[in-house]
Amino acid sequence: MGGILVYVLHYEGALNKNSLGAVSEGAKLAAELGTTADAIVVGGADLTDELLGTLGDYGAAKVFRAEGAEGLAQPVIDAMDKVIEENGHDYVIFGGGLLGFEIGAGLAARRNAGVTMEVTGVVVEGGKLVAERPILGDSQISRSHYKGLGIIIGRINAFELKPGAGGAAEVVDVTVEYSPWSNQATMVQRGEQRGADVNIEDASVLVAGGRGLGKAEGFQLCEDLAGVLGGAVAATRAVVDAGWYPYAAQIGQTGKSVAPKLYLAAGISGAIQHKVGMQASENIVAINKDANAPIFEFSDLGIVGDLNKILPKLTEAVKAKKGG
Repeated sequence: MGGILVYVLHYEGALNKNSLGAVSEGAKLAAELGTTADAIVVGGADLTDELLGTLGDYGAAKVFRAEGAEGLAQPVIDAMDKVIEENGHDYVIFGGGLLGFEIGAGLAARRNAGVTMEVTGVVVEGGKLVAERPILGDSQISRSHYKGLGIIIGRINAFELKPGAGGAAEVVDVTVEYSPWSNQATMVQRGEQRGADVNIEDASVLVAGGRGLGKAEGFQLCEDLAGVLGGAVAATRAVVDAGWYPYAAQIGQTGKSVAPKLYLAAGISGAIQHKVGMQASENIVAINKDANAPIFEFSDLGIVGDLNKILPKLTEAVKAKKGG
């Protein structure tokens, strides 16, 4: 058994949360398979031995480090191709995100591998991995088996981050002869605009607004509440399409998937396309004037009423609580 290789995304000396979740998942699955999970990073001087060694806490046995352009898919594809060729990994796992999709697709083409995207669960059956992916608006589950190399790309927040008491991972430097086209592109600017300079995928509290806010200015109510709760603001596709809030804040089937500790939905009906992106939230609170809104069917707490009155009172209550 050649083991599992996990790609770890990083930015400015910090390891990506979803990548760490993927390492945790890879280590758990590797233990069930009777093999090991390794990690791979591509970047510059900020990838220190000390930083990469911490991946051992999440279950990585080795961390392969290659020097190359950060944030671009092609150099990573070259590096992963070499590591897999030399070490015989049977599976590759990504934590999700657009870059993971691009790298995974390119690597699958390079190695004639099977690839599954938007995976929400992975199980071991008969000594092999089987990836589970929701389809048809999350109403059914598709299961992928692999004949050769299997590439598994998770949905954002699908893999639980589980730091343990493992020792430092072994860091192995890899020299890569990059393809002629791999370094033709240059990262000019990161395009991950987050609206309020907050990554909604990592936020523990989200206040999300829908068409029930009535107009773009209604999002000020969400921003005020998110501010006192120490959270971020999110939005539905309908209001994003209407230009009420930035696209980067969109949650749902065509947006981002989130799993905060608290998800407060204001004026959101709860259509299946939105549910797909936030159903993994730990606690869901919904405010809607329509008592028959679908979102109440999967909320932990539902409030029927006028959000224009409820949100300001809730904001003031939180302020008063903190002040006391």
